[in-house]
Amino acid sequence: MRIALLTYSTRPRGGVVHTFALAEALAELGADVTVWTLGRGELFRPIDPRVRLKIIEFPEIPGEAMGARIVRSIAVLRAAFTPGEYDVVHAQDCISANAVDHCVRTIHHLDQFTTPELAACHERAIVRPYAHVCVSAAVAAEVTAGWGLRPAVIPNGVDAARFAAAVPARKHGQYLLSVGGIEPRKGSLDLLTAYARMRSSLSGLRLVVAGGETLFDYRDYRAAWEARAAELGVVPEVLGPVPHDELPGLVAGAAAFAFPSTKEGFGLAAMEALAAGVPVVVRDLPVLREVFGPAVGYGHDPSSLADALLDAIKEPDPARRERGRQLAFAHTWPAAARRHLEFYERVRR
Repeated sequence: MRIALLTYSTRPRGGVVHTFALAEALAELGADVTVWTLGRGELFRPIDPRVRLKIIEFPEIPGEAMGARIVRSIAVLRAAFTPGEYDVVHAQDCISANAVDHCVRTIHHLDQFTTPELAACHERAIVRPYAHVCVSAAVAAEVTAGWGLRPAVIPNGVDAARFAAAVPARKHGQYLLSVGGIEPRKGSLDLLTAYARMRSSLSGLRLVVAGGETLFDYRDYRAAWEARAAELGVVPEVLGPVPHDELPGLVAGAAAFAFPSTKEGFGLAAMEALAAGVPVVVRDLPVLREVFGPAVGYGHDPSSLADALLDAIKEPDPARRERGRQLAFAHTWPAAARRHLEFYERVRR
């Protein structure tokens, strides 16, 4: 079976990380796999040579509007892709699903866009593929309720051993970590308020924010976030994208991991923190209840997030920590790859 996996970037973001990890696991099982992606800078990590790479040049255009960038991304990927070479074409995001005419699609989570180009892109990427995968039952239920589709549910894999073996970074002192950048979906403003509440009990605790590669323009939100930080009198450390080899140590060194996202499909970054033995607190969403169960703490607003994070730091729970590690190690990429191969055999046309 010749398989093409399509994604939109060479930089680390949840769906991109998922695509390359799945490709490697499929190749390990003997599948003929090619990843097609737009070349947005250097590839974030080395990839198993058994995976063929088709990286399409995609130069940045200074000042390009977000809608125009999305439309150009679709056009460039569509012009380069050669669908006739593959038995299965698997799009991993809205851009790649719009760039091909006949594909299966993984819907990691559902977005709500007000920009007409983005809203249309999002809709087409759901209704045009002939078969669908979701990484959690909660997102699959949303797709069924909204569009009457019946996605297969195949949870993410986790490279748990990589995070479990990490040597904790110490250069940041005692810190609360968030991975995913500063954007509305990541609940960044709520995190700021929660952190400010925590400092009255843990004055030496720092807030470190990593990640943040995105196609979208969140400059206004980032400005509001910075203004709110100044208002609260807090000075977070914003690292931006962290090199692949440094991320496990950064995660392992955290006093706690905050995951206050307002929308998620699975929560891969939080699962990696569990593998590293770090206490995790997430927003109380149905999808995160499904994925994490009792292995994490929950909060629904800044106050309850702060309380749960303080409990996690000041009163560590060894039983919860062990449940978290076991949960992370239960999600393997080989298992996810086998289920994908079964799915491809069942649905391919």
